[in-house]
Amino acid sequence: MNFAIIGASGNVGRKTIEILEKSELSITNLYLVASKKSAGKKILFKKKEIEIENLDDYNFSKAQITFFAAGSELAKKWAVKASDKTIIIDNSSYFRMEKNIPLVVAEVNPEDLKLHKNIIANPNCSTMQMVLVLKPLHDK
Repeated sequence: MNFAIIGASGNVGRKTIEILEKSELSITNLYLVASKKSAGKKILFKKKEIEIENLDDYNFSKAQITFFAAGSELAKKWAVKASDKTIIIDNSSYFRMEKNIPLVVAEVNPEDLKLHKNIIANPNCSTMQMVLVLKPLHDK
């Protein structure tokens, strides 16, 4: 499967790359995408250098799943357009309160993944940790 990371050169993007590198997901191609300021730089992934592509020129149909590891303004500008060509997993706050976009924590409500229309939101890092602990209490 092909994956892309929008905001690959930022802190969240680099952490996403690190997690994907440790995962057992079968990744055919990883596309790293960022602003023109970062375009052309290279990041090592699984012993292979990948050149960062410019977001303004990126073809979203290259990846089946695209992680938006950038802020809300980029999600606002690009995610809906891109969702016609790829499944978006958005890490920003932009879609978190949208009624028709599932807010998913895999260990808490994985069934909500079935509700997506090519955009999936996730909570911020402190909320995600908290709901993991609260889920067993909620179930009880």
